[in-house]
Amino acid sequence: MPPRSSPLYASAASPAYESYTPSSSSSSSSSSYPQSHRAWVDPKSLANYGDASQIQGNVSHNVKQLILNTFIAYGAGDEHCFGHSVAKAVKFVDISAQESHEKRGRMEATTVAEIVVSKSMLNGAGMLHGGCLAFLIDNCCSTPLVALGLIQNINGVGVTQSMNIMFHSPAPAGSCLRIVSTSVAMGGRIMSARCEVINKKTGSVVASAYLNKMQPTISKL
Repeated sequence: MPPRSSPLYASAASPAYESYTPSSSSSSSSSSYPQSHRAWVDPKSLANYGDASQIQGNVSHNVKQLILNTFIAYGAGDEHCFGHSVAKAVKFVDISAQESHEKRGRMEATTVAEIVVSKSMLNGAGMLHGGCLAFLIDNCCSTPLVALGLIQNINGVGVTQSMNIMFHSPAPAGSCLRIVSTSVAMGGRIMSARCEVINKKTGSVVASAYLNKMQPTISKL
């Protein structure tokens, strides 16, 4: 694992992590991933969406931008896709990576996103709809896996295999939700992450979740 002086950690004394930089000799159809792990959705092939310069965290601007691109292109899609307006309202505020002491120095990534609950996100009782919350968790909880993949130069974009959500408290319109997601494990094809959705004003936990994703078999798509 890289030491604290590694360029992974962006500080005044250490430049931002830049190992995931597309090669100038690579064509748009090629991938920097090993052939045995050919990318399903390759972040470096996506167009830029939004401005990542306001996102805090110790990973490089390049990594932040690639994660934002993947979230918008894959999670939000175009204006005709399910949940598009909800996904577009999500704002990422921090993307970081660190060595886990409990995991004997293995890397883990954490992303923090925020969204204000709007009327279109409510159920008939005037609270955040559980299906809308599941949509947010599915997409936001995937991002630390993308981040970890970019750092380790493997593909961290997968399809959801299973998702376990615990709903703890309601969120009325106007609530600002803080979605904190952390990678748990990344294997050859199976990847796991966890997240908590917190009411930013009250500090109450709205939901907690565990997400399992997998790399799809390209030939079956």
